[in-house]
Amino acid sequence: MKRRILTIIVLIGSVATFAQTTGHLSGNFQLDAQLYRTDSLIGAPKVDEKLLSNSYANFRYDFGKFSAGLRYEGYLNTLQGIDPKYDGVGVPYLFADYQTEDLGFTVGSFYEQFGSGLLLRSWEDKNLGVDNSINGVRVRSTPIKGIRITGLIGKQRQYFSLGKGLVRAFDGEISLNELIKSWNEKTTRLTLGGSFVSKYQKDEDPVYKLPENVGGWAPRIQLNRGGFSLSGEYARKVNDPSADNNFIYKPGEAMLLNASYSVNRLGINVTAKRVDNMSYRSDRAENLNKLLINYLPAISKNQIYSLMNIYPYSSQSKGEMGIQAELSYQLKRGSKIGGKYGTQVSLNFSAANSIVKNAINDTTPIGANGTLGYSSPFFKVGKDVYFRDLNIEISRKFSPKFKAILMGQHLKYNQLVMEGKGGMVKASVAVADLTWKPTDEQALRVELQGLWTKQDKGNWAMILAEYSISPHWFFAITDQWNYGNSDVGKRVHYIYGSIAYVRNANRIQFSSGKQREGILCVGGVCRNVPAMNGLTVSITSSF
Repeated sequence: MKRRILTIIVLIGSVATFAQTTGHLSGNFQLDAQLYRTDSLIGAPKVDEKLLSNSYANFRYDFGKFSAGLRYEGYLNTLQGIDPKYDGVGVPYLFADYQTEDLGFTVGSFYEQFGSGLLLRSWEDKNLGVDNSINGVRVRSTPIKGIRITGLIGKQRQYFSLGKGLVRAFDGEISLNELIKSWNEKTTRLTLGGSFVSKYQKDEDPVYKLPENVGGWAPRIQLNRGGFSLSGEYARKVNDPSADNNFIYKPGEAMLLNASYSVNRLGINVTAKRVDNMSYRSDRAENLNKLLINYLPAISKNQIYSLMNIYPYSSQSKGEMGIQAELSYQLKRGSKIGGKYGTQVSLNFSAANSIVKNAINDTTPIGANGTLGYSSPFFKVGKDVYFRDLNIEISRKFSPKFKAILMGQHLKYNQLVMEGKGGMVKASVAVADLTWKPTDEQALRVELQGLWTKQDKGNWAMILAEYSISPHWFFAITDQWNYGNSDVGKRVHYIYGSIAYVRNANRIQFSSGKQREGILCVGGVCRNVPAMNGLTVSITSSF
């Protein structure tokens, strides 16, 4: 391993020297290290190593139509909350790519997404511990203007090796406005697409006869005219018994529809989703975020404030129906209501329920192992509430130096479904985000947040103060107080402070204090974050 790493370092140095005269070398580096203290009051576990770290370095070389790159990763050892099977060092991402106007290929590691990802999405998010990059071969072609074709074959990354299953995929897309000359100048734009994805995994199960090749297909459409946009995708895969669905033989399906309209200062967006038994992995025995081939986006607003993220929604591959609607309006500048600098108002509503599941006969329980599982009428909504989120946001600039954002939220959160514990949580949240810029190089931002609920851990309050001296220094301190906890001894103040220095493309930050246990979600994909008390050092750099 040491000899391999040394060889890679020498190769990087050689490429860097070569790039100075013939091409362009770019990249970035990130180090996150945490020093842990045991804290039984907040549930921060004992860490034997005391100090853990995750580090990454990306290098990319571009020369004309050719590009190549690699990523070094070191988990020594893995930060709490990320799968410890990552422990170690290596180069799990290495690629070469060549692209011309009508044909291109990639060998090695790559990320890819077809449509909205219902059938295939290869991506990575270090904060979530997700990286399902594909290692293999990808070919992209534009044989005729307006027609784009992608084909790939490979295996998905699993820690520092590859998963068992083999992924084969094909995607085609036709832009009718590019293909048909008489449509080139039309205001209506129409794009059609479709995907086929198949996985192969050998059947080694001693109990069930499992399909070794599992295929799926997904047609899609995109229509745009003026301020109106409509898109839709439907995905279906054949029976795929796995640990996710209790090894039932029911086919899976998912549908995602989105419509939006914008004119002048008004914007409207509506999204609807239905999912039924649509977990799709290259290894049927895996769980959580491991070796997922597809992606099921959440149709809830991605909240950025801490207390609004205590109860985030995660997509339910076993079955869900949901809708999200958002209306935004920019009040006219100079009006009495809009003020001199204008006011932005956004109203958002999200809802998700179960799907209806009926027994396939009088003697077989719903979802019984080794059966067809159940039947489900497509347009019927289940009675079980998974999630509700009604929120309003008002953003207003009062002067060149002062801006305020006010938010209110009311939600219902089925904790039993989302986390496997508790029941229905009903909560209300209020946020005031105030920013004052006394000079062009200074800014003070204060957040005041409150969460009120009679369930789970009860009420929370939070205050945050950030002060920045542009462009180099940044200071912040926050206190989250669980003052409503039914256990008086756990009414803890989670005080956390940070200081950062930024120069050009380099940033170093030191943080210290207590962080609460919770769930981190991005786009419906989540991971558990354990409680932590200690010191964090983060260093980032790019070139």
